[in-house]
Amino acid sequence: MRLTVEQRERIVRTVRDQIGRDSTVLLYGSRTRADSRGGDVDLLIRSSRAIDATEQARLHGRLEQELSLPVDVSFIDPSRGMNRFQRLVAAEAVPLDVSP
Repeated sequence: MRLTVEQRERIVRTVRDQIGRDSTVLLYGSRTRADSRGGDVDLLIRSSRAIDATEQARLHGRLEQELSLPVDVSFIDPSRGMNRFQRLVAAEAVPLDVSP
């Protein structure tokens, strides 16, 4: 994984502060592979409640500001479950587990 402990903590803290303590954050894409370079931070976020577009945009902006990196965020809709893309990336995603 090509994120520091501090970056992982910032991501999880930011998501949980805005979306809720029960949120789960998964990292997918090039940042999960040690042999890759550069790239944005690809996140899959699961919450027990639906996140509206305004809140999604606000969280996206906060994450990019916290990390000073480009971030791509996909939110799982709890009423619909994962879409095809989310199922595909979740299969190889890495949970960003840090202490609450």
